[in-house]
Amino acid sequence: MDEFKVPADLGRIPGKVDCGDGFSNFTADQWQIFFTIYAMVSLWEHLSENDRKILVNFVRICLISVSRIVEVDFMREAHQRLINLVKLIEENYGRDKITPNLHLSLHLCECSLDYGPLYTFWCFSFERMNGMLGSFPNSRRKIEPEIMRRLMFDNQISNIINSGVELKGLDLISNRSSVGSLSEADQFSADEMRRFWLTSRNIHESTTTGKEAFPGEMLRPVFNDIVMSSDMLDLIVEYYMASYETMEFRKPFREGAEDSIIVQVKMNQFGRCQIGSEIFSSLISSRHVKSSFILAKFMTESGDIDCYPGQVQYFFTHAVNLPDGVRDDEICNVELWGTEFYPESRDCIIPVHHILGRFIPTKY
Repeated sequence: MDEFKVPADLGRIPGKVDCGDGFSNFTADQWQIFFTIYAMVSLWEHLSENDRKILVNFVRICLISVSRIVEVDFMREAHQRLINLVKLIEENYGRDKITPNLHLSLHLCECSLDYGPLYTFWCFSFERMNGMLGSFPNSRRKIEPEIMRRLMFDNQISNIINSGVELKGLDLISNRSSVGSLSEADQFSADEMRRFWLTSRNIHESTTTGKEAFPGEMLRPVFNDIVMSSDMLDLIVEYYMASYETMEFRKPFREGAEDSIIVQVKMNQFGRCQIGSEIFSSLISSRHVKSSFILAKFMTESGDIDCYPGQVQYFFTHAVNLPDGVRDDEICNVELWGTEFYPESRDCIIPVHHILGRFIPTKY
């Protein structure tokens, strides 16, 4: 398990799994991380053929169920895999191992179709909130009134902070940040997230050049007005030529058509990029390199859509003057992939809209 390069925001799990009564040393979030990230690799060689089939079905069910955005077909796939899982357990371990929880899990698909992704109505957030309330200092005698006084006190502080009155010291007071299953994308609307999600998956229907808005922002470290190398400038020109097929682009002081657009030689580099509640990093952000491994979709020359891994070297924004009224300050959000995975070419530059998510590299 030490070979996994897990991003820090996913949290760490104990190195030893307690197989005693109730598996008490793991929280729900830690079990989710274990099965969706570690289980397939760390347990595979220790399992029989039948147990491997059970594990594959269970891991796939977990991956679908914990997603914040779920397609209907995926939930139906999870339901069918649950049926296969129950049958495999019954065939290999007997009917006594079919617990009520396994039966209840067969209703997850129906519940999701009625109420949306499980993430929106599961009880993990309530359990986490109970833990946060229990961590408040108290006399262990009259806990309920003490918690209510604490909440009223925090509410008064919040009202003062939001009143616009500048009071020294209040800027040091901040709410506890949410992590794990409680983390949310409150600053981005559901419509923004949905549009971005559709764009990242429907490459055929939606042509993305990079100037489209996305529900996120570029994060530090920031390096403004970086002069691109000649090779990088060539790649940028190729990228624009492929993205805007009806236009001509060229480097400064190079020959070309009179109406060709001159590509500026400066860019702004960023170490990280936030999309929704997820933060993607790059190699120039040395403290967060484990979050720089991503999966992205590409359209091949034959028109097929495939998913490829890569490592982000850096995120950058670049301004280009287009003849259709695009302002100088409108930017193209793109990123550069690491050459460790593929040779450096125009395909190394992709819009952030093509990012599907992060992956965790490991050696096994």
